[in-house]
Amino acid sequence: MDQLDKFDKAIIKALRENARQSISHISEAVNLSRSAVSERIKKLENTGIIRGYQVLLSESQKEGVSAYFEIQHRCPRCADVVHVFRAIPEVVTCRGITGDMDLLVYVQASSMKRLHEIREYIDAQTDIIKIKTHVVMSEWIDNKG
Repeated sequence: MDQLDKFDKAIIKALRENARQSISHISEAVNLSRSAVSERIKKLENTGIIRGYQVLLSESQKEGVSAYFEIQHRCPRCADVVHVFRAIPEVVTCRGITGDMDLLVYVQASSMKRLHEIREYIDAQTDIIKIKTHVVMSEWIDNKG
């Protein structure tokens, strides 16, 4: 985001607040013409800075179950074990972390049964030393953009 000027940052901020608001509303908020805002949004999308738009439901409205897996592995690098998680379509994110564990993997599964199958699959991998599961019970804040 270092290459973005104050207008691009203001447009992104406005879209994070409400991605469905009109170009006219954004142009008023950032003090640019509608055509300039449209061009900037298109450029932000084409360069991959804006990767898409999504509907985020509260946990109470979602079907299924979500969980975080803390993973400890025996590979020299985290990148050497990431292929295990790429093979699981329910994996939303996989991040390297500090501390006793090496990876934090977020999963959204259709059912508790499927979540258990995913956990068993991960646990069966020879490079996985330890796995801790944290099932999401409630969600109060989600500011991810």
